[in-house]
Amino acid sequence: MTSTESKPNPDQDTPNSKAPPEEREDDKEEATPQEGNPVEADNEAENSNEIKTLQAELDKANDSYLRAVAEMENIRRRAENDVINARKFAIEGFASEMLQVKESLDLAQAAELGSDETAADKMQEGLALTLKQMTSVFEKFGLEEVMPEVNERFDHALHQAITMLESSDVEPNHIVNVVQKGYRLKDRLLRPAMVVVAKAPAE
Repeated sequence: MTSTESKPNPDQDTPNSKAPPEEREDDKEEATPQEGNPVEADNEAENSNEIKTLQAELDKANDSYLRAVAEMENIRRRAENDVINARKFAIEGFASEMLQVKESLDLAQAAELGSDETAADKMQEGLALTLKQMTSVFEKFGLEEVMPEVNERFDHALHQAITMLESSDVEPNHIVNVVQKGYRLKDRLLRPAMVVVAKAPAE
C-alpha cells in the first residue's frame, strides 16, 4: 500500500519558518541619519567670520579712499585760491612802496611857487628827492632802465628802431639817438628803448 506524502502548503506556516520582526518606531528613528555635520557647521562659521572681516576691511579702505579724495579736492581748491590771490596781489609790495612817491608828487603839486626863486629851488629839490625815491623802489623790485648810449650797437632784444638816419659819425646799425627809455623787470623786457639807428650815407 502506497502512502501518499502530503506536500507542504506554502501558505501554511511551517514549524521552522519565522515571521520577520516588525519594525518599531524607535528603530526607525534610530535608523534616520542625524541632521547637521559638525565639521560643515564649523566651516560655515569660519567662512562667515572671514566674510565679516573682509567686509570690515573693505569699508575701511573705502572710507580712506573717500577721505583722500576729499583732501585732494581741498588741496586743489587751496591751490586755485593761492593762484588767484597771487595774480590779484602780485604788485602789492610794489604798490605800497610807490605810495610815498605818489604822496611826494601830491605835495609838490599843491605847493604855491609864486615868483619866489627860493620856492622854485625847493620844488626842484623835492622833485629830485621824489625821483630818487622812485628809482630806489624800481631797484628794489628789479625794475631797470634800458638806456643805451650813442654809438652803442643796436640790439633787437632791447631796442626798437623808430627810424634810420644817415650818419658819417656813427657806424651803421649803431644808435644815433635815444628817443625814449626802455624798462625791463629782471630778465623780462617791459618796454624796449625807442632809438634812431644809423645807416651808411648814400654815395
